[in-house]
Amino acid sequence: MMNEDSGSGSTSSSGGGGVKKFFLRLSQAYQSTLDRSTPHTRMRWVFAGFLLFLFVLRIFIYQGWYIVCYALGIYHLNLFIAFLTPKIDPEFDPYAADDEDEGPNLPTHSNEEFRPFIRRLPEFKFWLSVAKSTAIGLFCTFFDFFNVPVFWPILVMYFITLFCITMKRQIKHMIKYKYLPFTRNKPRYQRVNEAAGAATIGGSSK
Repeated sequence: MMNEDSGSGSTSSSGGGGVKKFFLRLSQAYQSTLDRSTPHTRMRWVFAGFLLFLFVLRIFIYQGWYIVCYALGIYHLNLFIAFLTPKIDPEFDPYAADDEDEGPNLPTHSNEEFRPFIRRLPEFKFWLSVAKSTAIGLFCTFFDFFNVPVFWPILVMYFITLFCITMKRQIKHMIKYKYLPFTRNKPRYQRVNEAAGAATIGGSSK
């Protein structure tokens, strides 16, 4: 009896270890795929756009799941606002009061120090959240449980109103603290050989 109990216990433990190894390998493969896709920005957003197209197409064909569509739109709007917002908000930055320009901003002249725009939500995390949420929303459209009957024009008008109010507030925030959500005029440094060659040509011309 004791041998049988010990044998069953070892079998269950080996089975649990196999499941853990499977999920560990699955998570490693998932993370490896994400790491390989990091430099391919355009292809990543094409994939996210394709998922969003499938979701909208399914909503349009079957004329349902408007609540899921509305929730997905609100979530994407929040992600977009976080993408446009600086990591350190000048409104709550204790060092912003000591700045002459009333907060950090990007350089406007070529002789100023280059200060890149650091986002609250980085581009990769923005894309990953959009792709995941769209895939989840597309998955929800296969279940009638989420197809709650609503009058969709009200949701559309409410979303448009919320979008306009949110973007107006974000634009005012940009104007007030003088920043742009994009990095421009990034300096390009010459190589040592190129700089030496340019200096030699300049000296010989004299």
